[in-house]
Amino acid sequence: MTINTTTNTSDPQQTLIDLRSDTVTLPTPAMREAMARAEVGDDVYGEDPTVNRLEELAADLVGKEAAIFVPSGTMGNLTALLAHGRRGARVICGDECHIYHYEAGGASALGGLVYHPLPTAPDGTLPLERVRAALAAPHDEHEAPPGVLCLETTHNRCGGTVLPLTYLEEAHAIAREAGVPLHLDGARIFNAAVALGVEARAIARHADTLLFCLSKGLAAPVGSIVAGPRPLIARVRRMRKLVGGGMRQAGVIAAAGIVALTEMTARLADDHATARTLAEGLAALPGLQVDLSRVQTNIVRFELAASHLAPMDFLAALRQCGVLIGQLEGNVLRAVTHYGISPGDVRQAVAAIRDVLEA
Repeated sequence: MTINTTTNTSDPQQTLIDLRSDTVTLPTPAMREAMARAEVGDDVYGEDPTVNRLEELAADLVGKEAAIFVPSGTMGNLTALLAHGRRGARVICGDECHIYHYEAGGASALGGLVYHPLPTAPDGTLPLERVRAALAAPHDEHEAPPGVLCLETTHNRCGGTVLPLTYLEEAHAIAREAGVPLHLDGARIFNAAVALGVEARAIARHADTLLFCLSKGLAAPVGSIVAGPRPLIARVRRMRKLVGGGMRQAGVIAAAGIVALTEMTARLADDHATARTLAEGLAALPGLQVDLSRVQTNIVRFELAASHLAPMDFLAALRQCGVLIGQLEGNVLRAVTHYGISPGDVRQAVAAIRDVLEA
């Protein structure tokens, strides 16, 4: 299934193959039906029964005491950090993580928290000795104290890589030893779980709190979940209100989230398979560089090595062929498979990319 749109194509009847992100997924027919029939109430009063069911289901799936429904992943990470941290404390995170790159500096701007980025390895891990040193209590009053450790799986900018369970366990132990909570940006945690062959709770047990998205590969139209201990989630709920995230009859969109969690997690393996097919097709093309070891889930990170093509010209030419690709930075590009992409779409995209490179 491709995303039907005619934006900026040379042929007004052309159907785009949109590989920019799994955020472009459209809700399934079952989601639309559930949304139309959703029982609703005022969620700020805690009276929306569909939101309450979603939060209970989400908490259970990741093995946490409580969960809260928020409008976006960015808000979920932000409210978790605000709930954990205190003004002037450090957010220890990777220099390639989503929280640091793509969330508008919210923890600093709104919470007075200080980002402390550590070097990110190509597989998305942070060097644990650097983590241990960063979490140590400062002996100098000039230094900001550690506030929260953040990890990310799957890792977006590293190409959808998955943190090993042994790594997460060791990182969590280091954080506990330092008396600092670990927050996991698990926007695509179900992709990680499928790749590891485990339940999501096996990953989540190594984090004090976590964020995961109901949109992206799970195809809900909007919404994310923050899960963790009940007292901490109560603080997150207050922070959600603080940043304007309190919703009223939110059961209309929460209903799609329930379908996402009950019907859409297992099919993520299909996206991983199409991503592998795409990556292998791209790796065979002169002018592109693909590290196949990084293609572990539904994201394909690759580099445009063809000297005769500027990245923006390459992307513009692909758009004219009906294929949309994302740009991370410079000549580093990203293609993401999802509910809207079929194996046939991938074959067509590889053919289009080959034609553009040859032209």
